[in-house]
Amino acid sequence: MPKKPKSPCRFGGCSELTNERYCDQHRKAINNYYNKYQRDPETNKRYNSIWRKIRKEFIKSNPLCKICKQDGKLTPAQEVHHVIPLSENGTHDISNLQSLCKYHHSSESTRSGERWNKKAKVFK
Repeated sequence: MPKKPKSPCRFGGCSELTNERYCDQHRKAINNYYNKYQRDPETNKRYNSIWRKIRKEFIKSNPLCKICKQDGKLTPAQEVHHVIPLSENGTHDISNLQSLCKYHHSSESTRSGERWNKKAKVFK
């Protein structure tokens, strides 16, 4: 099956072609801006270098999206999701983690209300 063609980066004035929303250079800038100005400082404390090590090891041992795998699809995991969010006293314990693709991670975060601080319906 053919892949979707690359599109220009959505960062103003950038014509770099990418499969994502932003090219590598601008994705880093957008993430840094979000973490510095929009994300709650308490959240930044929870996702420190210890978390990055745990996440890296978890993805290495669970390389496929859990939900896609249940649906019979083999999709590489790109995110590690906390079943019980850290904001609700969840932990980085392996029993509280699941590897997900970006689509399912966004869906789960939206459904639980942790992404935009409100419960939202997710339609498939």
